[in-house]
Amino acid sequence: MNIFIFVSQEWLLISLLFALIAIFAMITRKNNGLPIVTNDLVQMMNQEQAVLIDIRATNDFNQAHIYGAINIPHNKLADRISELEKFKAKTLVITDQMGQHAGAVGAMLSKQGYQVRRLSGGLSSWRQDNLPLVSGK
Repeated sequence: MNIFIFVSQEWLLISLLFALIAIFAMITRKNNGLPIVTNDLVQMMNQEQAVLIDIRATNDFNQAHIYGAINIPHNKLADRISELEKFKAKTLVITDQMGQHAGAVGAMLSKQGYQVRRLSGGLSSWRQDNLPLVSGK
């Protein structure tokens, strides 16, 4: 069967499939934490509306991190989630190196009732925008 004939005859079915895929992607993206750009993060942190959670390994965090960030490595979050209870009224912004783990952590925190955002591009985008980093704990 020719795919082009199928698509032309079943255009409504194909359109419905793509609409469902788009809706699923939007819901998943929202549940994992909507992305936030560096400028918006700075503004939210300055207004004390957000808490930045850096989920990179402790060694990476100690080498360079965003001022005010709290380091909870992504593989230890389940054991340390109680540390975040005091921030339940604020937005938690999740960052890692490039965004590879932030979605999964965002989904876990959303299920626990936290309002979550993800730093778009992670620490790499922060560096690319030439924003300051600090070292040490």
